[in-house]
Amino acid sequence: MTKSITVVGAGGQMGQWFTKYFSDKGFQVTGYDEENKIKGKNIIQAESLVGAILKADYVILCTPTRRTPEIIRLIAKEMKRGTYLIEISSEKGKVVSALSKIPAKINPICIHPMFGPGVKNIKGQNIISVPVKDAKKELTVAKSLFEGANFVTIDAVEHDKKIAVILGLTHLLNLVFANIISKDEKFALAEKMSGTTFRVQKVLAESIMTESAELIETIIANPEIRRVAEDLWKDVGRLLTAVQESKTEEVITYIKACQERLATKTDLDASYKKLTKMVNAVEKK
Repeated sequence: MTKSITVVGAGGQMGQWFTKYFSDKGFQVTGYDEENKIKGKNIIQAESLVGAILKADYVILCTPTRRTPEIIRLIAKEMKRGTYLIEISSEKGKVVSALSKIPAKINPICIHPMFGPGVKNIKGQNIISVPVKDAKKELTVAKSLFEGANFVTIDAVEHDKKIAVILGLTHLLNLVFANIISKDEKFALAEKMSGTTFRVQKVLAESIMTESAELIETIIANPEIRRVAEDLWKDVGRLLTAVQESKTEEVITYIKACQERLATKTDLDASYKKLTKMVNAVEKK
């Protein structure tokens, strides 16, 4: 018997990815989106949120993080017994709280896919699983839906702390970097003059800028990022002050300490070789 899934937020970038993914896997896919046009073949377009989820075996929420807890509370009581409510938001604190309160007849699945809509194959991609009620069962179901993906299980609090660095800090830095270079009136000249580091950083920043403004705002609004950002502001200020006051040794000591700590966690020489390969691969296209 064909399984059915409803994608709420089906017109967004990740919503489109999931509608195609599940359609290709043979699911009967229903899409609902009150803001964006739903694309894709063989997608049933629902006219209302509640109507979209009433008969679905699975419901996946590709909705803005701020709205997700409200949507969970709205639809969970309307879903049929034994079905699965899946959410994919990048911040888990309030979402997990909402999922933990849904009726016992509904099974929560809380995941965070660590890839974007440009991914062609799920194999080898990282997905974070956040336990809600039954960690083992929830992980088993998630693995059955996304065969070939790599799963990491972590609780909501630790998830948000780690994501503050993995996504929050990287998006914050690249947003500011993109803002600065976008205002450069001699941008073409900077590109001609650039070396490996700038080219890689530019591609990364430009790629992040393809994401919706709402998604980027959600990522950097993670409350846990404040702690990380405060360390950033403190260190930037400290380094700039030291340079201006010609405290060369202080800056060098900071750099060497960073190099030594990082070298215990990763192979820096191998990382540089990867960087070179990345640049060569990009420039060949």
